Amino acid sequence: MKNLKKLVGSIVVLLGIFLLVGCGSSSSKETEKSDKLKVVTTFYPMYDFTKNVVGSNADITMLIDANTEPHDYEPSAKDIAKIQDADVFIYNSDELETWAPSVIKEIDTKKTTVIEASKGITLLEGVEEEEDHADASEDSHEHAYDPHVWLDPVLAKQEVATIEKGLIKADAKNKQSYEKQAKKYSTKLDELNQKFEAGLKDAQNRNFVTQHAAFAYLAKRYNLSQLPIAGLSPDQEPSAAELAKIEDYVKEHNVKIIFTEELASTKVAETIASATNAKLEVLSPIEGITKENQKKGLDYIGVMENNLKALKKVIK
Repeated sequence: MKNLKKLVGSIVVLLGIFLLVGCGSSSSKETEKSDKLKVVTTFYPMYDFTKNVVGSNADITMLIDANTEPHDYEPSAKDIAKIQDADVFIYNSDELETWAPSVIKEIDTKKTTVIEASKGITLLEGVEEEEDHADASEDSHEHAYDPHVWLDPVLAKQEVATIEKGLIKADAKNKQSYEKQAKKYSTKLDELNQKFEAGLKDAQNRNFVTQHAAFAYLAKRYNLSQLPIAGLSPDQEPSAAELAKIEDYVKEHNVKIIFTEELASTKVAETIASATNAKLEVLSPIEGITKENQKKGLDYIGVMENNLKALKKVIK
């Protein structure tokens, strides 16, 4: 299923590239002139990490808006043109932005510096949902790597370091500024990690139930255990047997809260909550923050602090 999704995504991307070749790319360089570095990022964490490193040295755009699930996004011809015209393109990983390798093959990497923020991080292996629940054989599972590294503050800091290194490569004249800004933001991420360590270290119950399997890195970092309703992608749904197993777990362990998220359907979570008298609350995978909330000052660190508050209601 994952390979099929990648194939379809590649076809969509290639069609977009052919359209650009046929019609001619309307480069923004022809309409806008700026001395600043032009940086294109994929989704919110990549945007926020980059913004905190570049300061005022770059114009940053984000391809995937807050209302779009990054797992389902495919770039339009216009989006591909933005990447081609950029000085720097920053994305999380081939495992999340599955379309990225096809685009990168078609851009001039001598002109556009490509930064895969999770490069060098050992990804955890996850298991996709079974394509055919009636045949739960070993072959019916397709292994995939979990891309949600940004939800671990320590790994987020590593992504920031990778972004910093790539930006310096693309714009060496601002090296000192990038180093200074990255160091300042990394200190904030260290403080965030310390808050999680202090807030969760004495927990007796270390288990929590989530909408989809987005929190494995966070759980590993702080010695917690997530029980996900769906797999690595939030649009997956459990089989009847898996659903019954989750309901039994919730009842047996007296789970009072089931965590949902902003962009995914809560239908299955609502079914479980109804059957077990649990409540629904948000634990955000931070795949998008609305412009309205950004204007109010909400950012990656702010949402992570909200996530910690939510976890502390369960992890007691």
